Amino acid sequence: MNWDQMEGQWKQMKGKLKEKWGKLTDSDWDQVAGKRDQFLGKLQERYGYSKEQAERELTDWERAQGRSSKVA
Repeated sequence: MNWDQMEGQWKQMKGKLKEKWGKLTDSDWDQVAGKRDQFLGKLQERYGYSKEQAERELTDWERAQGRSSKVA
């Protein structure tokens, strides 16, 4: 699943993401709305991650979910 598909299934996927990144507020989740770049920005803001660390954390999560961040 790529992030274009994720946007279409945002409500379902949001719950799984919330399990890992609980510091994000409901407002944050609404702003992200399935957009990968915005999600990375929120990880940087709320967790103090560097851009590279946010990317690494999300990519690791995607792999654990059996998803790829690459567009198919």
